[in-house]
Amino acid sequence: LLEPGDTVLIDDPCYFNFQALLRAHRVRIVGVPYTPSGPDLAAFERALIEHRPRLYVTNSAIHNPTGATLAPAIAHRLLKLAGEHNLLIVEDDIFADFEDEPAPRLAAFDGLARVVSIGSFSKTLSAAVRCGYIAARSEWIEPLIDLKLATSFGNGQLAASVVHRLLVDGTYRRHLESMRAKLADAMGETIRRLGYAGLEVWTRPRAGIFVWARLPDALDAADIARHALAESVVFAPGNVFSASHSAAGFLRFNVSQCNRPKVYEALQRAMDVSAASTERV
Repeated sequence: LLEPGDTVLIDDPCYFNFQALLRAHRVRIVGVPYTPSGPDLAAFERALIEHRPRLYVTNSAIHNPTGATLAPAIAHRLLKLAGEHNLLIVEDDIFADFEDEPAPRLAAFDGLARVVSIGSFSKTLSAAVRCGYIAARSEWIEPLIDLKLATSFGNGQLAASVVHRLLVDGTYRRHLESMRAKLADAMGETIRRLGYAGLEVWTRPRAGIFVWARLPDALDAADIARHALAESVVFAPGNVFSASHSAAGFLRFNVSQCNRPKVYEALQRAMDVSAASTERV
């Protein structure tokens, strides 16, 4: 869908690997501020007019890194703008199965006219199960198959067979029920512990694994991450996800990895050290 020199809109913040992949394709990246209900529509429209982008890449639900979910009114207006400006949309929906009840999807509202929907089982089953799917315009499917064969030299038959078996015998459904319950507990506990530590949760996610939280006292997330790394605890600082580097005060937390006291102990020590350093300066 892209040629070198094209412009692509992304959310700010967004999944950091979107930026790396797009740069590898030698395209221009323009970030649009993201809100708890979707992209800032005024900024989105300005970017369409000013930059004439070819593509917009986003997570509509369980947004990475914020955990936010697109509101229906925002989705409808966004699609109207996309139609007016001949914009194509890639909706990365790999976290969909974390939801108990499906949130709005651009692909569903649009009927795949200008939206490509991407799904995967790698988050719900295993990172080793690199099996997913694409829903797109019918005329795009054969070229996508050709591209897949040219770049992967195969079909991942083992992973596909495992996924198929789990889907048809009911194992996957039972697995999701258990996993969602565990993640809901982990989400509640993580948000509670972050509150005790003085962090402000940007929005409470409906489901999923991510919490986007603001550090207190204008602390720098990169500084916190460096101090925690010395204790073998890895935090994801906000500016890793921000094309404009406007998220210096945020950290992304994966609730499935936040069930150890060591995480919060390292966070508190890193915050204390960073605060003390700021005071000395």
